[in-house]
Amino acid sequence: MKIKANTNFLSIKETYLFSEIGARVRKYSEEHPEASIIRLGIGDVTLPLNKVVTDAMTKAVSEMGVKDTFRGYPPEYGYDFLREAISSYYKRNNVDIPASDIFVSDGAKSDCGNFPDILGNNEILIPDPVYPVYIDSNTMNGNNINLVKGSIENGFTPMPSDITTGDKPYVIYICSPNNPTGAVYTAEGLKAWVDYALKTGSLIVFDAAYEAFISEDLPRSIFEIEGAGECAIEICSFSKFAGFTGTRCGWTVVPAGLDADGVKLQKLWARRQATKFNGVNYPVQRGAEAALSVEGIKACMEAIDYYRANAKLIADLMTRKGIFFTGGINSPYIWLKCPNDMGSWDFFDMLLNEAQVVGTPGEGFGEAGAGFFRLTSFGSSEATAEAVARLDKLL
Repeated sequence: MKIKANTNFLSIKETYLFSEIGARVRKYSEEHPEASIIRLGIGDVTLPLNKVVTDAMTKAVSEMGVKDTFRGYPPEYGYDFLREAISSYYKRNNVDIPASDIFVSDGAKSDCGNFPDILGNNEILIPDPVYPVYIDSNTMNGNNINLVKGSIENGFTPMPSDITTGDKPYVIYICSPNNPTGAVYTAEGLKAWVDYALKTGSLIVFDAAYEAFISEDLPRSIFEIEGAGECAIEICSFSKFAGFTGTRCGWTVVPAGLDADGVKLQKLWARRQATKFNGVNYPVQRGAEAALSVEGIKACMEAIDYYRANAKLIADLMTRKGIFFTGGINSPYIWLKCPNDMGSWDFFDMLLNEAQVVGTPGEGFGEAGAGFFRLTSFGSSEATAEAVARLDKLL
């Protein structure tokens, strides 16, 4: 053919992190069919949807089978009932977000990957280590990516003072609680980023997918910070909060006042969604609405407490062993320094071969992840306890 391809895709790593993990685990399983492997690598939930959510979904499915209550294409931006429920959810945390600024989607990953569609050729600033979709989606668009390094010294919460590429307008990606490190920004830390964005004319893309895991007095939304409404959007998800990894639902807040080149970003995002997205199906949106009810939030928090208990088991082990780590308190992830200065893939192989425990090598999240390792708390309590017992003997 004589058509042109988007060769920016060729700059993306050919081997996806979790594909490589899967290949190594499959090889080990084939060679050791008797082995009982415990997987603490991929950040996927394991508890089922709660009854408050499934009752709402079941009722909505029944409505779809009756002529008077059947619904066709959903609104591209989300049903008003869910947008209002999300707005009320913010109000419980003393954040005022009008429903008209909220756009319902099929998940935070989709919105993180799609938002560059409405932006021009900008300089991008991304913390390292990082969730791969931030880098990959901007690489696909041919954007120039600058990294700001997370480290033990800054607690894996890099600040504007850590920028080495100069002060200029950036599209800045911040994830708090962070995936993969589990680190959480303080209000003072986020205020520094907001002040930097306002000073330089930058846009902050704030990923709050894990906000429900925060138990201490730390910001759960960028919009808790004064001035954020003038320089930030926020992406959030039902995946970890309500266990929607298999049903897919999330949202993005795009304040009405944000503009770039004199164009309102909300108008561009609305147009993008109307053109390329047909909306989230009605039963899932009713389930999401139910998850945000008083009873739904209570049930969702019971599941989060279950995962928090798993995280505490792992974090307590790291503390006993004197291993540096972040996360594990306000996050489902434990980000640990590999003992004895091991490389993260070497540590992966050791855990797999000697303890039959699977985690995620930090190098897969960027150069600053070299020598670090991520464990998740999303397994069952029994499997997590067994994994901790095995690691206790090995480390």
